[in-house]
Amino acid sequence: MMTKSQIIAHLAEKVGIPKKTAAAVLEELVTVATKEAKSSGQFVVPGLGKAVKANRKARMGRNPQTGEAIKIPAKTVVKFRLAKAFKEAVVPPKKK
Repeated sequence: MMTKSQIIAHLAEKVGIPKKTAAAVLEELVTVATKEAKSSGQFVVPGLGKAVKANRKARMGRNPQTGEAIKIPAKTVVKFRLAKAFKEAVVPPKKK
């Protein structure tokens, strides 16, 4: 797994820009993604996937220590859906 500094170093080397600039680009991408997902409900990174806001319904669950039934309230979560091309590049589909 690459760390943030390794990703920044890799981007800087590949694109031919200073590490400070690569770090700024990465930070701005995160900022834009957060703002867009919050306002419009989704943010797309072409070729990688998209972050999508989703609503979870209230449901019943169990306290694992006591086994007692508890009510889990409804909430909004963020899900990341991978692009089909990215998925297939990482894990090729099985041939039938």
